[in-house]
Amino acid sequence: MGGNKTNEGHSLRGPIDRSALLTIRDVFNSDEPLVTAELDDYLNPEAVEIEFDDGLCGAETARLDIQWTTQDDYKFHYTDSQSIDLRWGKHPHNGDYANVTGLEHYHPPPNASSDPGEVEESCIIHSPELLVTRAVLQLWRVAYHADSLSPLNAGSNPP
Repeated sequence: MGGNKTNEGHSLRGPIDRSALLTIRDVFNSDEPLVTAELDDYLNPEAVEIEFDDGLCGAETARLDIQWTTQDDYKFHYTDSQSIDLRWGKHPHNGDYANVTGLEHYHPPPNASSDPGEVEESCIIHSPELLVTRAVLQLWRVAYHADSLSPLNAGSNPP
């Protein structure tokens, strides 16, 4: 994954927070029956890898890759078997996103666009990994039951 290898203005700050990743993994494994969540490397992780047995809007499978840093920056990247990609993030973006005032943002489906005019404010504005994880899981679950992508960034804080 290499969370800190991208353009400095759009990268996660600080080293990966193993403790936060363990918390995130445990929330998914205990609260969502359709997933298997594991660290990519138990001792020196870069991400939590979530495998879904089912996806959104008819996708047969889905995956969520999550990074979290010691600075509370994060990326939750969803992708599925129908080539739908989306991302919730919190990290600096140099003010490049025209519709985003803070660090929290959402890269909408179908391709998790990074076009400055398409990135949106995220409906998730919490910082603790437990609350952000539960918000992402709840938004995913609402979208799953609605068979629609539109609820994914439509929650009120907390979703």
